Order: sequence, then structure tokens, then C-alpha cells
Amino acid sequence: MEIILLKDLDKVGGKLDIVTVKAGYGRNFLIPQKLAMVANVKNRAKIDEIKSREAADRAARYDEYKIISDKIEAATLKIGAKAGTSGKIFGSVTNVQLAAALNDQVGVEIERRLIEVTEEVKELGEYKAKANLHPDINTVIKFVVVAE
Repeated sequence: MEIILLKDLDKVGGKLDIVTVKAGYGRNFLIPQKLAMVANVKNRAKIDEIKSREAADRAARYDEYKIISDKIEAATLKIGAKAGTSGKIFGSVTNVQLAAALNDQVGVEIERRLIEVTEEVKELGEYKAKANLHPDINTVIKFVVVAE
């Protein structure tokens, strides 16, 4: 069954994506919970219109995203983590921690799903991550993992 997702769902797809799911999952859960709608011709036309409006909005906000990107790239975040004597940290640093640190240290609020940690962070040291604010803006987040 082909459906159009109305919200981001982990392991299924992103908002406004057309995906194929099992009929029971779509009919009995996603559609009644208003998480998706059937991907018929009429609904596909609506979604195309919504996507074009969102693209125009994103293009209008390009300058705002550029300013946010410059703030992020100018800063180096400090992430505190519990670590052993060898420098290995307990757990790892995730995009949730980076989003919280950006909000606290830089004053920029970004959704955690827009932040991509490119390498596993398991030890103290300097690392980089990517923030996908806009398709035309490549933002690099520099951060240092320090012992608490």
C-alpha cells in the first residue's frame, strides 16, 4: 500500500515522502492516527503543492540559514562526558547532545534530526559533525569532548 507520510517517522520515512508499507499497518495504524494518508492522485497533487510552498519558504529563509551557519562554524562546542582513565568515554556523543549544546553555548536552536554525526565519538578529543540546515548550505559543527 502506498501512503504519504504527514510526519517524520523513524524507520519509515520523512514528512511528505511517498512510501510503501504493509496494508494493515497503513490502514489500521498510520491513517487513523493521522500520520499518513493514501497516496491517490488527488492527495499526490496536494502534496506537490505543499512541497512547492515549503521550498519557496525555505528559499526565502536562505539568508537566515546563512547567518545561523556562520554562527555555528565560528564556534567550537564543548561537550562534557564521563570518561575512564584511558580517555574512552562511557557511551557516545549523539546529535541530541549536540543540539542541546548548540542551544546552550551558541544560542542557536536546531532540530536534532538535522544534525549528522559523521564519525563515532567514543573518546575524548576534537570532532566534526554536519548540520543540514538548507540544501545549498554545508555547515560544519566543530566540537571538543572533554572529561566531566
